[in-house]
Amino acid sequence: MNSKIYNRTISHKYTPEFQRNSDIHTMAWVIEPEQWEQHDPFLVMAHDQMRSGVFGVHPHRGIETVTYMIDGNLNHYDSKHGTGVLHPGDAQWMTAGRGVEHVEDAAPGELVNLLQLWVNIPAKQKMTAARYQDLRKDSMPQKVENGVSTKVFSGSVNGLTAPTLNITPVTMVEFKIAAGSESTPEIPGSYNGFLYVVKGSGTFGSEHTPGKAGEVLWLGLGKSAEISDIKIKAEEDMHVMLYAGEPIGEPVAARGPFVMNTEEEILQAFADYRNGTFLD
Repeated sequence: MNSKIYNRTISHKYTPEFQRNSDIHTMAWVIEPEQWEQHDPFLVMAHDQMRSGVFGVHPHRGIETVTYMIDGNLNHYDSKHGTGVLHPGDAQWMTAGRGVEHVEDAAPGELVNLLQLWVNIPAKQKMTAARYQDLRKDSMPQKVENGVSTKVFSGSVNGLTAPTLNITPVTMVEFKIAAGSESTPEIPGSYNGFLYVVKGSGTFGSEHTPGKAGEVLWLGLGKSAEISDIKIKAEEDMHVMLYAGEPIGEPVAARGPFVMNTEEEILQAFADYRNGTFLD
């Protein structure tokens, strides 16, 4: 046993409130904007329930967006990759870098249920080339044992390593755990992270903090440990997502779809978009 493994606690938890934005769109902030330092390297995360027609084509710069499909089929277009469809259990990792245009739209007649996370990028790499990665559920490293299904979409957990390319190191894992079963994934001690319970209930962390569907549980700091772990035990059959990443520790300037380090860079992004020099 590695004596340097630190058992993470749960520092705090909350239940995002769903807001009805229109007849075809309901959403909740899993991670609210503006709390950059606390959530670093994560910027925002939305839980969207929507039908076709919510979003039009729009730009991004300076971030990576990570979409995870809970239910429904999502049509996708971006200026780097073209068109595609995401199905339940799939994810996509889009690096906006210096600039990309995209749109995500529910398949006609369907109600889509999804999570979308924005991951920050360090200043020196914000203007990197755009990139798109399809993360198909059946292609991701996965293991089923002792009542626990572990699927790794990014990073490494429990001997599984995803091929996903990251700018900011991020671990993203889907756990489906049968009632009474448990898992103890390990992540770097320096990572900041959280769990989002999609379905069911269980206990989390070294103090066995209870959590149920719709709750967000933030991990306590890993201190200086080289490796840390998170105890997860299902009381009911449970579907839970783990997101953890290396903090960047840089200033954040954000407006609309652009996230940079300074106000001047934000103004330049809008200028580039207006004058047609936005895309790489």
